[in-house]
Amino acid sequence: MKKLLSSTSKRISNHKLGNLPIWDLSDLYDGKHSDLLIMERKEICLRAKKFEKDYKGNLLELSGDKLVVAIKEYEEIEEVLAKMMSFASLLYAADMTDTESGQFYQSTQEKITEITTYLLFFTLELNQLDNSHLSKIITEAEFFKYESWIRDIRAYKPHQLSDETERLILEKQVVGRASWIRLFDETLAKMRFKVDRDGQEKELTSTEIFDLLSDKEGPVRKGAAKSIGKVLSENASVFTLITNTLAKDKEIEDRWRQFDKPVSSRNLSNFVEDDVVDALIHSVKEMYPKLSHRYYKIKAGWFGSDILEYWDRNAPLPNEDNRLISWDEAVKIVLSAYEDFSIEMADIGRQFFDNNWIDAQVRKGKSPGAFAHPTVPSVHPYLLLNYQGKIRDVMTLAHELGHGVHQCLASDQGHLMSDTPLTLAETASVFAEMLTFRKLLNDSNTQNQKMTMIAGKIEDMLNTVVRQVAFFEFERNVHEKRLVNELLTEEICDIWMQVQRESLGPSVKLYDEYAFYWSYIPHFVHSPFYVYAYAFGDCLVNSLFAVYQENEYDFDKKYLDMLRAGGTLRHKELLSPFGLDASDPSFWHRGLSLISDLLDELSEMETKGSSDFFKN
Repeated sequence: MKKLLSSTSKRISNHKLGNLPIWDLSDLYDGKHSDLLIMERKEICLRAKKFEKDYKGNLLELSGDKLVVAIKEYEEIEEVLAKMMSFASLLYAADMTDTESGQFYQSTQEKITEITTYLLFFTLELNQLDNSHLSKIITEAEFFKYESWIRDIRAYKPHQLSDETERLILEKQVVGRASWIRLFDETLAKMRFKVDRDGQEKELTSTEIFDLLSDKEGPVRKGAAKSIGKVLSENASVFTLITNTLAKDKEIEDRWRQFDKPVSSRNLSNFVEDDVVDALIHSVKEMYPKLSHRYYKIKAGWFGSDILEYWDRNAPLPNEDNRLISWDEAVKIVLSAYEDFSIEMADIGRQFFDNNWIDAQVRKGKSPGAFAHPTVPSVHPYLLLNYQGKIRDVMTLAHELGHGVHQCLASDQGHLMSDTPLTLAETASVFAEMLTFRKLLNDSNTQNQKMTMIAGKIEDMLNTVVRQVAFFEFERNVHEKRLVNELLTEEICDIWMQVQRESLGPSVKLYDEYAFYWSYIPHFVHSPFYVYAYAFGDCLVNSLFAVYQENEYDFDKKYLDMLRAGGTLRHKELLSPFGLDASDPSFWHRGLSLISDLLDELSEMETKGSSDFFKN
């Protein structure tokens, strides 16, 4: 039998939600003191040192066959390092307040960074080889497997620094950027939010308090919103320091690497052109009045007002069915939606439930939100959720499982080429959400249920597209202003309020405490400018789904082949089989029009007599 961790394959029972799974991490290692982990850590350090001794300064002399051997060895070493870091990060995510897990995470990160310094030379020297030399030796060997990896590595060549500088940046990261990220995570995990429930004061985690913003009772939503603003404002000095430090850290590195704009390094990592991202942002902002402004005005009317309080933005609709959906029912809904599209997709998804690859329980100290971690191709992905039984939680399950399926399919590309750029990584997750939405919509029994589903989907799409683009605008403004001087908390808050007012529109009323809501968003800290990938992915999927609904021949096969490609193809190559091109401005308008069409459909249904459903 496998020795299990404290967060392994047991299930926590919730009388309303059923048995909620907790992941079994023993497929990686069976504990922090695992004999396998200790052995692999020693062996991989020796292999890395030998790799440096064998190849450093010698790449120019290698034949094509010998260079392929070197790349394979590099890939194997990197995969073991990624496996160790995955285990440490997942263990830490399960309880960020556990000091032993935090210590293990930090020490693992430091050890891996130390080992990685022996490997750093390889990609740097590979980029120093002339194109003519590479072209010559590539014809001598079977380079086809690694062709896309070499292409992507060499894309960074114009921004590459000296070997000594690259090594310094790498080694100092654990006490620099990584430490500030850890401070952010642990500060957020330890924060407690006081609310009055049933005449008693209760302390909630960030996951629990943000869930109350979609509670059916208005006073509960308001109380939660005020509590969030109060606690965030009390911690604002810490979050401001983190934001300023990381923005300056990024500015220094961007300047040394000669990136034109703060977003340029992210665009390069996504292998998407600056003008394509600019076209996306412009198209979404241009549609603010027809999308978010229009919807929130309609929703305010459903609540009997011209103005929607900000804490009611994600409120359930009046008289909406607020039943809790058990875990087992949620699993059935999602897998059924997958199966209607592709048996293979459903079969891959089912493995996550059969093998305890998911942690779904809400716990104090656990990482908030949700994610899918790919780990390494030789193991399998893991999903983290905070499942609380709402429709949005079902959609989150569909979303993260979509990531998981994508990661499983792409694993055949191997460790170096299975990772997908962020802009394309959201494709499978958002597509899986759309499949589940359509399944739930088709299974709705009444017109009112259908209207509720459509309204909910519109809100999700606005959160994915409009809200994320507003987040992007916030980041862009913060980073550009940080180029001049350090920002005060008040300045950051002003930027936040400005972009929120612009994106949400005149029908949403914002109060002073909302000015601090920027500080809890992890993407700003973990992955600067990540956020536009959500809007990119949503609009891409909307266009893709339109092709699917046109009964495109062999769509499911083309779709799964696209996921299998992992990081080997760029967006133009991936979308070409579907007749789509993200560099064409009409592409974004086509994706955004789906949201507009749903708004038209909702308005039409309301006009035909279902409006009584929305009255308090």
